[in-house]
Amino acid sequence: MHRGKGMKFVGDSRVPASGRMPNIPKDYSEYPGKTEAFWPNFLLKEWLIGAVFLVGFLCLTAVHQPPLEKIADPSDTAYIPMPDWYFLFLYQLLKYTYASGPYGVIGALVIPGLAFGALLLAPFIDRGPERRPSKRPLATGFMLLALASITYLTWESVVNHDWEAAKAQGAIVADVEIDKESDGYKALEAYTCTSCHGGDLAGSGQNPALIDTGLTAEEVADIAKNGKGAMPPGIFKGTDEELKALSEFIAGLSSK
Repeated sequence: MHRGKGMKFVGDSRVPASGRMPNIPKDYSEYPGKTEAFWPNFLLKEWLIGAVFLVGFLCLTAVHQPPLEKIADPSDTAYIPMPDWYFLFLYQLLKYTYASGPYGVIGALVIPGLAFGALLLAPFIDRGPERRPSKRPLATGFMLLALASITYLTWESVVNHDWEAAKAQGAIVADVEIDKESDGYKALEAYTCTSCHGGDLAGSGQNPALIDTGLTAEEVADIAKNGKGAMPPGIFKGTDEELKALSEFIAGLSSK
């Protein structure tokens, strides 16, 4: 330093600061191949994957028509509801002893709350920097357990569900003018047939509709006396004249 020239200070940016500013993101350039630019690299990949799923979903909606059922009847206590496929695992859970009935709160709130709560807390419990699943056993275990449980419960729900009864109870039946003053309809009312098959004879729950059965009067009479499927024998205890009027009435019910 020469006299009269003053003093000069030189700063070196390679010297790390003692305290790192919290709002300055970490520089990942020292990890080549382990990171990428958000725009356009990462965002373009997300858009492409989203577009593939969207096109697939649109194709499914165009090819597979949505299943429609008859108009909802609040008075039909025999109707068995069926949720969409993504809720089938919860539907199956509510069938077990300690998750239904008096324990309904456990199956509807406690168990799902614990399961989803554990998944939400997983990122905070396992905060390791590793990306490989084998290096993160806690997070991997949570996810595998959740996937296995959902897959098993969904499969059990599909296998154990009575699909034929579900199809029958939701079948759309054409409106038919029913003569409720006829002897055949009065016989149906007298022997509580309408309590199972509905006052409009469109069926309810597991009980099929009595319209467009395609049965002859003799076949209807045989079913009325001997039962069929969920209908036990011996329900009809009327006279032969009443049985004939009932069977001919049902055989003649047609929406055509």
